[in-house]
Amino acid sequence: MFSLAIFTIKSFSTVARSSQLLAHAILGLGLVLSVNAYATSNEALLQQARLAYAERNDSALSKVVAQLKAEQYVLAPYADYWLMLLRLEQASEAEVEDYLVKNIDLPFADRVRGEWLKILAKQENWQQFYQVYAQFKRDDIAVQCYALLGRAQSGDRDALAKSKSLWFTTTDLPSSCTPMFNLLQKTGALNDDDIWARFRIALHAGQLSLAKNIALRLSSLDSANLRLIDRANQTPHLILVKQNSSAASQTLPSLKTRYGVELSLYAIDRMARTHLEDAISSYKQLQQSLNADDRAYGWSRIAYHAARAHHPQALRFYALAANSNMDKDQLAWQARAALRVQDWHRLLTAIALMQAPQAEEGTWRYWKARALKETALKNQAQQLEANALFSQLSKERHYYGWLAAEELESVMGNPQQQYTTTEPEVSSIAKLPAIKRALELQRLGLRWEAKAEWVWATSDFNDRQLLAAAEYAARQNWYDIAISTADNTQQTHDFNLRYPTPYRDLIRTSAKDTQLDEAWIYGITRQESRFMHYAKSGVGASGLMQLMPATAKWAAKRMGMSGYRSDMIDDLSTNIEIGTYYMRYTLDLMSGQAVMATAAYNAGPSRAKRWMAQQPMEAAIYIETIPFAETRGYVQKVMANAHFYAPRLGTKMQSLKSRLGEIPGSAKTEALGSAKAETMTADNE
Repeated sequence: MFSLAIFTIKSFSTVARSSQLLAHAILGLGLVLSVNAYATSNEALLQQARLAYAERNDSALSKVVAQLKAEQYVLAPYADYWLMLLRLEQASEAEVEDYLVKNIDLPFADRVRGEWLKILAKQENWQQFYQVYAQFKRDDIAVQCYALLGRAQSGDRDALAKSKSLWFTTTDLPSSCTPMFNLLQKTGALNDDDIWARFRIALHAGQLSLAKNIALRLSSLDSANLRLIDRANQTPHLILVKQNSSAASQTLPSLKTRYGVELSLYAIDRMARTHLEDAISSYKQLQQSLNADDRAYGWSRIAYHAARAHHPQALRFYALAANSNMDKDQLAWQARAALRVQDWHRLLTAIALMQAPQAEEGTWRYWKARALKETALKNQAQQLEANALFSQLSKERHYYGWLAAEELESVMGNPQQQYTTTEPEVSSIAKLPAIKRALELQRLGLRWEAKAEWVWATSDFNDRQLLAAAEYAARQNWYDIAISTADNTQQTHDFNLRYPTPYRDLIRTSAKDTQLDEAWIYGITRQESRFMHYAKSGVGASGLMQLMPATAKWAAKRMGMSGYRSDMIDDLSTNIEIGTYYMRYTLDLMSGQAVMATAAYNAGPSRAKRWMAQQPMEAAIYIETIPFAETRGYVQKVMANAHFYAPRLGTKMQSLKSRLGEIPGSAKTEALGSAKAETMTADNE
């Protein structure tokens, strides 16, 4: 800010040579420095408050809170919140209640209420607990467990039933749930079969520590044997040696025991993830020693991994798993295995096995409608059912909804703004204290807190208020928040806010230089970073186009970019230049197939090729059967984004289905990028 003020002085002196203007500039400089000093002072105080809180220094934090309040700093409530957390265990009920009433409009007030509830539960002050709990809005499993425990202790049978429903999860629940489960086990409501059931699902979800803790509830199990779980995880083939061998009998539990069966089934599951054929071969021998239910369960795990690997026998393995109690993922991949080979009848059967919440997902309503349409022939009732599903879906604004609209020959044109927010509406949003706090938090780089504040502030907004808030965020170049806020409207929309076009000159130039579809570039950039150039992913990707350091270095060298340094990845222009170059590379490697290139951009070129079938297939089927949920959703969203951007950018309009196109058969794999098959150091695998 200081350098900007100096530049202003030089500009005035050069253009006007006027002492009056120079005087005004100096006065302006003084004001800027004054404001800057104020901001710096308050920021320093806030930092002191954070440090005092981290060190649990009540006295120091109290002094800083008083200073921030005296300055009327917009983030003073945060320092006060930290102070309340430090004092919570010693605070009286009246003090806590007074704090909650005064801060009712702040996002962290309910967090304080949640922490207070945990203290009350530990004190077994159930009367006060339930009075406070009635006002609690957050979804906190620790508080929920305490609430159920208190009721269960009073003999509430309904609370016991609800408590048991929490048991069957692969999530490692907080320690506050342990007393509740102890009570369930003591009363007999939680029996050994329930414990074995959760042990199994925890194992197969890879939650080994949780599985061991669950097993400790079984008096019949020697805890020393739990180390075998790690062996099954690391070297499953050693668990699957013949059970009657002398070496095995000394180290492995017998298949006549429940633990021996569970351990062996887990070893099969682990092997099937990476060595599917070996797992199939081993299981054909092992299954002879299992009862019908366990045998079916083992085949259900093999079938799941086979479907994700696009194994030709996946549906046969699912048939062997008939009557097994399969989870949502297994059922979904049974449907995808049928879709992969376009067995529409078996697809309908697979969807029919799903529970209502899963079957009602947009994914399965769309593919059910497609299956009904494909098998309808002259069955008018079936065609009408398909059209009814398409019609309902076409009103929903997502990937499957747009595909459904096209099935009804209702191809979406350029989505027009349904509402343009007014200046008074934007101004009223800007004046809200919560919005001011959110922007200040964002300015300070406290991005998690900034988003939490924003979400809280807009949680009860109607559509017009959401659009006004999105517009205000966009004006602050807070694009990810602008997009997510605009995406939340239900009836009234502004697609310019949902699909903004920042950095247009840079992206348009790169599109021309690389001869790429500008709509596709925007589609990827929107999905990668929501146009926030400082974005960092959990795996280390950086910048607007979320480049991995190795990818950026490799591409920069291949482009002949001289003087490239690792810190240049965060430069806006460089990031776009390298990102679009890599897009061009993947597109060429995939012979111009944008869906495959998009998958390659996210998961690596070799994987994108590996997911092809021997015969050509509809791209929507290729996408649906991508094994990685993250990549599958990514490709769907990128291609839908590009479909929306095309008319906005004046590029060729086409249906989404046409944009997706067809995936060539793997017999032509060698023709894909055959100019030179390069070893990619940036394949992210």
